Amino acid sequence: MQSTSNVNRAHDSLGLLVQCRPGFEADAGQELQASAARLAGRLQSQPQSGFVFLALDAPQPHDELRRRLDTSRLVFARQGFQVLAVIDDLPERDRLTPLVERIEGFQERFSAILLETPDTNEGKQQSGFLGRFGPLLEAALTRSGTLRVDSPHLPRLHLFFVGARQVWLGLSLPSEGSAWPMGIPRLRMPKDAPSRSTLKLAEAILTLLSPDEQKSSLRPGLAAVDLGAAPGGWSWQLVSRGLRVTAIDNGPIAASVLATGLIKHLRTDGLTWRPKKAVEWMVCDMVEQPSRIAPVMADWLATGRCRRSIFNLKLPMKKRHEEVERCRNLIDQRMRAAGLKYVLRIKHLYHDREEVTCYLTRR
Repeated sequence: MQSTSNVNRAHDSLGLLVQCRPGFEADAGQELQASAARLAGRLQSQPQSGFVFLALDAPQPHDELRRRLDTSRLVFARQGFQVLAVIDDLPERDRLTPLVERIEGFQERFSAILLETPDTNEGKQQSGFLGRFGPLLEAALTRSGTLRVDSPHLPRLHLFFVGARQVWLGLSLPSEGSAWPMGIPRLRMPKDAPSRSTLKLAEAILTLLSPDEQKSSLRPGLAAVDLGAAPGGWSWQLVSRGLRVTAIDNGPIAASVLATGLIKHLRTDGLTWRPKKAVEWMVCDMVEQPSRIAPVMADWLATGRCRRSIFNLKLPMKKRHEEVERCRNLIDQRMRAAGLKYVLRIKHLYHDREEVTCYLTRR
């Protein structure tokens, strides 16, 4: 990837950097380019690098770039920020001094610092350094008044380290990117959960629902359906929050999940079974063609069988961006046919692999 010249004015953005799962750079880049069709710029990326950069032909004020490009809808971007500068020759013996000088030169104040690396083996090797460096940087920027943790309305400062000497500096608003560095929530595997798939639903809830939505829709006693439930990872996530779950799968459900007393297991086909009464939630993590799953999920909502749904779409190895858009259109067609306004949020989560996770509800 080519370096970028540091000739921007204090409040100008050189472009937009998005972080993704290594191997998904083409999908993230295609999506970013489509979303930025009105912007004059070029994509820069390398396979397996874990990030893509949209370099603007001419620097723009970051408020103007924000108005012209909504990054919150990007599916394959775990994290994103506007790039203000790229430093290629950071000295290894004293990285703090030149970074503080450059950051203070932006004449901006920030509410938080996000220290990040690509999600690669090379990036992970820098975790020890970042753990030591972060408190020193926070202290220096707090002393100068550049870091104001008591002002959450201010943008966040990103430092994206690519190797020992290169760092990309940028900013984002909380509404534009993930709350977690690199877009990766730190989730622990619950000891009683039957499979690691429970972390997918845990991350989906944290990422796709606002705190108010979580509080109102995940209350104890509400009814839920889990399609393709075996061995019960997603059902466990729901019953751990006090919901009563009907688990639909011809396969067995783990004893630890059944022992909660909040599970009713029905051995039948998840694609054809329907509840007699409407439920608050329907969740689904079935291994099926995405173009088959998407209409079924939309139909549950359109017919009033559920109020909300979280489901996974298993993507092909190629043309993943196109497949996501195809499924988005299938859902839109069904909801429009029912005359319903709706909310659809789609994200390639950290715990996802060849799939994306969707949240669908009526507006």
